[in-house]
Amino acid sequence: MKIVVLDGYTVNPGDLSWDHLRELGDLVVYDRTPGDKTVERIGDAEIVITNKTVIDRNVFEACQKIQYVGVLATGYNVVDIEAAKEKKIPVVNVPAYSTASVGQLAIALLLEICHHVGEHSQSVKSGEWTKSVDFCYWKSPLIELEGKTMGVIGFGNIGQKTACIAQALGMKILVNSRREIKELESDTLRYVGLDELFAKADVISLHCPLAENTKGIINRDSIARMKDGVIIINTSRGPLVVEEDLAAALNSGKVYAAGVDVVSCEPIQAENPLLHAKNCIITPHIAWAPIEARSRLLDCAVNNLRSFLAKTPVNVVNG
Repeated sequence: MKIVVLDGYTVNPGDLSWDHLRELGDLVVYDRTPGDKTVERIGDAEIVITNKTVIDRNVFEACQKIQYVGVLATGYNVVDIEAAKEKKIPVVNVPAYSTASVGQLAIALLLEICHHVGEHSQSVKSGEWTKSVDFCYWKSPLIELEGKTMGVIGFGNIGQKTACIAQALGMKILVNSRREIKELESDTLRYVGLDELFAKADVISLHCPLAENTKGIINRDSIARMKDGVIIINTSRGPLVVEEDLAAALNSGKVYAAGVDVVSCEPIQAENPLLHAKNCIITPHIAWAPIEARSRLLDCAVNNLRSFLAKTPVNVVNG
């Protein structure tokens, strides 16, 4: 059984082991695979594992021995699901491995906006505190979150984790979700429509999947319905935000600040308007990347393949 990992570097840049996967077959791991090398590198492999390398209909047609596609992520839009289904090839993902780490980064972005920890640390190291005539100073406005309201759009595992941490900080939660879990409602959490969420939230955190009805959900019109000075956090998918509209709102002050870990085109392009917008923190899609989360991801990917080989497949997204 030949196994090829097309782009293993981001999941395992050397701090994890491929040994458990190697136990299941003849394994070849590539750090990265350019699109024009995909067919060549898959060759006659039966098992294909990808993170962001595209597996489209042309690849399936050219590589007739593929029996299984494993995605080293929760999202699986890099694979042509319909083409795989037509050929009876299961496509398998890794759900829920990064719940804790993504929720943690969503709050980290928010806390950075509130306290500007990095900016103040750099100020101290550059000598400004040493030269200060006062015992303390602050270079940007500081914000206390207790008593403020967070609007959470999308309430799966990550949305729930983020809300839980925000509640621990004393925030009230407004949730907009396709599915309402009534037992999660409390004095500090309730489900609302988007109009109410936009109107009342001091902070809006995005945790919904990218779909036709959520693409561009943060746009000029929706921002106009938000509170003046709202904070927007996006650790979900870049295209949920119309970046030109968010940049304009940041520069005008309508949106006080934004923290994003994802953008519409990754790696971020030099012309992305958020790069030069006021009060915008951008991290390079790292919410999923703590070693603990990546270790869970790799363990699940191995278990997915073991289950397939035992003819009891799990986490199949095109079944």
